[in-house]
Amino acid sequence: MHYRTELDVVAIRFRCCGEFYPCHLCHAETTCHDAAVWPPAEYGTQAILCGVCGHTMSIRDYLEADGCSSCTAPFNPGCRLHKHLYFGPEER
Repeated sequence: MHYRTELDVVAIRFRCCGEFYPCHLCHAETTCHDAAVWPPAEYGTQAILCGVCGHTMSIRDYLEADGCSSCTAPFNPGCRLHKHLYFGPEER
């Protein structure tokens, strides 16, 4: 695991393969394909898994939250720095 704080508790379902991974580096190390970002039109997809309680969230809900909508476990705010690796830019 590449990010190891008590706040690193989510896994992201990658659009390219439909599998959950804790981070982009884990995906790169264990697959033979490039990652694909989720386009804004698909932000309603349940693609975020809380590792504390097992609840899944939509991408949209995850991007607007500071923690799990079910168990309230806080998420790492630093993950926002890597958002572009998983999610395409929202149109303004």
